[in-house]
Amino acid sequence: MRYSTVQDVLETFKSAVYEKDVARYLSIYAGDIHMFDCWGDWECVGLSQWEEIVKDWFGGLQEEGVTLKTEFDDVVVQENSNLAFVHCNVTFAAYNESDEKLRHMTNRFTFGLRKDAESWSIVHQHSSLPISMETGKGIFNLK
Repeated sequence: MRYSTVQDVLETFKSAVYEKDVARYLSIYAGDIHMFDCWGDWECVGLSQWEEIVKDWFGGLQEEGVTLKTEFDDVVVQENSNLAFVHCNVTFAAYNESDEKLRHMTNRFTFGLRKDAESWSIVHQHSSLPISMETGKGIFNLK
C-alpha cells in the first residue's frame, strides 16, 4: 500500500486496529522498524518480530470479543520531503459487541516516518506512560 501523507498512515493505524487487520496494520511500518514499547519485551526490531506481537495483540482482542477504537489527540507533525516526526497521545478504548465501553487507556506516542518511493512508513515508534512517583507504576489515564 502507498501512503501519500503522514495523516494517511495515522488513519490506517486507527482503522486497521479497529478491524484487527494484521496485514493492513503492518503495511504502515518499514521493514527495518525499531520500536520502544511500554509493554512486554521493551524493544522490537524488524517487521517480523513486530508481526508476531501484533498477531498476539489482535488475537487476544478477537478471543475477548472486543473492538478497539483508537483516537489521536494533541497531534504534532513536523515533516520535510523525506522524514517526518509525530508526537501525540493515543487512546485505546475497548468496546463489547453491544458497543458498551469496557475500558480505555492513553499512551504517549512518538513516530518517526520515512518517505520511500513516494510513500510514508513508520521507521521508529516509541510509546510511553508517565510513572507515579508514589507507586512506581504507569499512569494509564492521565489525559
